[in-house]
Amino acid sequence: MITGFVRVRESCINLKVRGPSGQEQTIEAVIDTGYTASLSLPPSIIATLGLRWKTFGRGVLADGSECTFDVYVAHVEWDGLERRVLIDEADTDPLVGMTLMDGYELRIEIRPHGKVTLSRL
Repeated sequence: MITGFVRVRESCINLKVRGPSGQEQTIEAVIDTGYTASLSLPPSIIATLGLRWKTFGRGVLADGSECTFDVYVAHVEWDGLERRVLIDEADTDPLVGMTLMDGYELRIEIRPHGKVTLSRL
């Protein structure tokens, strides 16, 4: 089970992300059920971890506009296991998307400091 908390009307969890040379950073990521990929990170964290570039990605933003972005590879500690995931570069707070949460039930106590849980189905 993965646990987190509600912070200022956002559901958050902490994740350990590791780069190719073993650099590791614990990040606070916002759960975004409208984001279909795995995880987004800002350029500063991508650089700190020395992530390897994989490809370009294309997406449609909430306002309907299209954007292109760089995609990297990293390892994430997820529910006690290490998973290789694709990381979308985005100049925003880190986001956890639906692909990373696939196979899990998301429960949120929607109140200040409410509990967030992701349980394996």
